[in-house]
Amino acid sequence: MAYQLYYAPGACSLAPHIVLRELGEDFSLVKVSMQTRQTDDGADFNTINPKGYVPAMRLANGETLTEGAAISAFLADNKPDSGLVPRAGTLERARVNEWLVFINSEVHKTLGGLFNPAVTEDQKKALVERFATRLDYVEKSLSDGRAYLTGDTFTIADPYLFVVVNWTNMLGIDIAKWTHVKAFQARVAARPHTQAAMKAEGLI
Repeated sequence: MAYQLYYAPGACSLAPHIVLRELGEDFSLVKVSMQTRQTDDGADFNTINPKGYVPAMRLANGETLTEGAAISAFLADNKPDSGLVPRAGTLERARVNEWLVFINSEVHKTLGGLFNPAVTEDQKKALVERFATRLDYVEKSLSDGRAYLTGDTFTIADPYLFVVVNWTNMLGIDIAKWTHVKAFQARVAARPHTQAAMKAEGLI
């Protein structure tokens, strides 16, 4: 099955992009300008995803799936032997979902708010403080020696956290004190499929 992923370089769409490569899927990329909402091939992105943001993924049957966590889960569920998600109905799967929800609601939305030009300095300070408390939780979770969020197996939750925390480089937020998080970031960045996805998006 060939997929078409609509993305913006370095945005949260990078997470399902990494998953597509980890799974060895046949896919193509369509770049979206988040300023003009136009795709590289001249289409109005709002007609593809009325929500107006990436990612969106066109399926072989012509349907479009949105939301990065949903896209990644769909892809991994269709290749259950990949190990990127545990079997549905297991506690292990619930742990992956637990991380996905936490990253989406508590980390992604907090950091993402800092990209809003209308945010005041007081609001920025509050968002950075909130992000720090969330990163404290991730740091504590990783402090038991695990390689990835749920253990030693790479799952779809890991590229999502990696991508969002990587935004700190653009935002000028120093995460040096969170040593386990820093090591996690380096570990995911070093994966060949992460490298390939970042190169394809012009990030490295």
